[in-house]
Amino acid sequence: MSDILMPKATAVWLVDNTSLTFDQIADFCGLHPLEVRGIADGDVSRDIRGVDPVTGGQLTREELDKAQANDAYRMKAVVSRHAELLKTNKPAPKYTPVSRRQDRPDAIAWFVRNHPEVTDAQIAKLLGTTKSTIESVRSRTHWNSANIKPVDPVTLGLVGQLALDDLVRKAADKKAKDDAKNGGASLQPLQPLDSEPEFVPEARERPSAEPTAESVFGRRD
Repeated sequence: MSDILMPKATAVWLVDNTSLTFDQIADFCGLHPLEVRGIADGDVSRDIRGVDPVTGGQLTREELDKAQANDAYRMKAVVSRHAELLKTNKPAPKYTPVSRRQDRPDAIAWFVRNHPEVTDAQIAKLLGTTKSTIESVRSRTHWNSANIKPVDPVTLGLVGQLALDDLVRKAADKKAKDDAKNGGASLQPLQPLDSEPEFVPEARERPSAEPTAESVFGRRD
């Protein structure tokens, strides 16, 4: 596939301004030769304005001259920095050999037993499995539950040690943050209790009457 920007507009300019063959233009622009012929006949890209690849920095004048002098020559485009930035670098889909796919349940069981903080989504992405398979291993409803035993996925060759360590670290950090957040929200400040009045024993009242001789010396009969 061509790396140049605006391939049809470039093809329009090359058709109108050079003696290149349809095959040369098609190869440079990443188009089909019949599509280039349609551009020359006015059936394709009728309303597209041509773009000069030389002034645009996608083709050198030397390359263009070589191609016009030799019909078999195929021009090499100058890789545009902007074209590189526009490319999407999607990682290749994770592929696990058939011989190792039977080891996935063992790796899942290892995660379930040793790292419950790792989410099912993270396990599924790392091992290339599904959430339903993870749940069946956890609930022991997997068809091969009797033979599943927890085994480190690095030992099984399913992942690298660095990738595993990075995943576990991220999961642990996230769990710690979530725990701190939930714990802080659940703790309420202590409210001061209404203080009760201090208990003061009631003072006994003493008789206020003046003592008499009878009360001091006793009654005499």
